[in-house]
Amino acid sequence: MSLSSAIKIAQSSFSNTALQTAVASKNVANASNAAYNRRAAILASSANGATVVQTFRAQNEALQKQNLLSISKSAAQDTTLAGLERMKTMLGGDYELSTANMMSVLRNNLQAFADKPSERSLAETVVANAIDVANSLNSSSQAIQKMRAEADADIGTAVNELNRLLAEFKTYNDQVKAGTAAGADVNDALDQRDKLLTQISEIVGISTLVRTNNDMALYTSDGTVLFETYPRSVTFAPTATFTAGLTGNQVYIEGVAVQPGKGGNTSAQGTLAALLQLRDDIAPTFQTQLDETARGLISMFQDDGAPGLFTWMNGATQSTVVPGSLQHGLAASIIVNPALITAKGGNPLALRDGVNLNQNAANDASFSILLEGYAAAFETTMTFDVSTGIDPTANILNFSTASIGWVEQLRSAAVTANNDKTALLSRTQDALKSVTAVSLDEELALLLDLEQSYKASAKLVAAVDEMMTALLQAAG
Repeated sequence: MSLSSAIKIAQSSFSNTALQTAVASKNVANASNAAYNRRAAILASSANGATVVQTFRAQNEALQKQNLLSISKSAAQDTTLAGLERMKTMLGGDYELSTANMMSVLRNNLQAFADKPSERSLAETVVANAIDVANSLNSSSQAIQKMRAEADADIGTAVNELNRLLAEFKTYNDQVKAGTAAGADVNDALDQRDKLLTQISEIVGISTLVRTNNDMALYTSDGTVLFETYPRSVTFAPTATFTAGLTGNQVYIEGVAVQPGKGGNTSAQGTLAALLQLRDDIAPTFQTQLDETARGLISMFQDDGAPGLFTWMNGATQSTVVPGSLQHGLAASIIVNPALITAKGGNPLALRDGVNLNQNAANDASFSILLEGYAAAFETTMTFDVSTGIDPTANILNFSTASIGWVEQLRSAAVTANNDKTALLSRTQDALKSVTAVSLDEELALLLDLEQSYKASAKLVAAVDEMMTALLQAAG
């Protein structure tokens, strides 16, 4: 080996060591950055030894796609579970504030009143229990519509964020395309693009397609184009106020409606579809169950063909009609008949004698025919609307209990699915990180190796220097 060759090899080694050290140092500096993929300087043989030819960015396309899918499913399940947990809390946590519990108390005290129909205090208690039932239906209905309104607002926020992320995605995707075509280092842009992918997948399920020059196209889980060269339009018109029976506006991606998820173990991918499920499926179905419970109560206690113990407000007017079919919003407007409320000038004993038609003409203190009929009505099978999603043929108590069971069944399925999807996401992320994340131990070991390489190159230079000095001295 000539001295000039030795010098060139040493210079090449110094250059390689400097580049490799810079890459390793950058890895160490970004060890805690979740959006950073590990870099490695790739060496190739040359006439003067090894030369750094490119900086390799660790990645695994299959694991990344699985990770994006897991993120979408987990985010959707979290959203669905949060909504169902809120519904459970709305009903008292252990459902102690549910209408079913209130009705059980009403039925028991009504039977006690039927046994002692002369006791005014028992009549007052029954009316107070009826007020509790009506208030339970009112508050539950209001809470459900509030939840729908908040879900609608969250949908609007998610749509705005999705549009922002897609616009930002275009910026980095363009950098990747241009840099790849020019042979430049695009690793930082790739990191930012992948970071945006994870954020987008939280909102909507996506699939990716990499094309020439690392150009990437995005599609929703059902195949709608989300991004291809430029971001597609995601549109949504929020609804200010929700009432029972009111349908919220659709979310459109390039004119295609986003479909809501289904079931407690939701089929939704991303928070957007899960929020649509809460707003348009779960909450409205429960609202229908509340409305049918209210209709059943008004029908059970009707007197002489008109509302008796329970009536309802038709706008600003107290209705005199017993609804014969599903009335959207009935749970929010059901009230106890003021004719029975002492504080409003009513007489609670009218429940015993007949609210609209006095059937106790003799004013018999032991008259209990109507009261016995009302108590028995709690055990009488009724027919409810099939849109309630539960058994449409049941007595009022079983129907109301089945409504709680419907919520709890969905919630229980959501809890199990959430645990499964969270665990899958954790495993997927761990697998991806094992390929792409920075290991400080590995980087520090590499830096030690580079230090030894530097020392070896320095010794080579020192040896060449000594030989050159000796040669010059010998030449005189």
